[in-house]
Amino acid sequence: MPFGAKELRFVEEHNSAAMITVGADRRGKVARVGVAVVDGKLWSSGTQDRRRTRRLRRDPRCTLFVYDRASPMWLAVEAAVTILEGPDAPAQNVRLFRQMQGKPTGPLTWFGGVLEEEAFLRTMADEGRLVYELSPERTYGIY
Repeated sequence: MPFGAKELRFVEEHNSAAMITVGADRRGKVARVGVAVVDGKLWSSGTQDRRRTRRLRRDPRCTLFVYDRASPMWLAVEAAVTILEGPDAPAQNVRLFRQMQGKPTGPLTWFGGVLEEEAFLRTMADEGRLVYELSPERTYGIY
């Protein structure tokens, strides 16, 4: 796997990203996403009804563009995506957002508000949240 310590460290320090998926017209489709490393794996969040989820079900390939907001540094990750869904998905999203927000305990921020963990779990379930787990196949960039 081409995801070494340097790439891992870059993603741990920068969670702003864009995910490019393959559309039915074979063109790249871009969406801004958050990303984090959870237990050594690259994760991002989505919902059951998102277009990118439908595209990833049809073609699990994507390119993730992770960037540093304060410098010209960036990392591209070409990856295959596994969709983690089902009854564990709300709890997996809690783990992901705790990592992205740097909050191992306590309330989490959600769309400008603050939610206690139980309310956050309910929100994740109500929204049909799932996790995209990316398996890197190639990386490149200026990082």
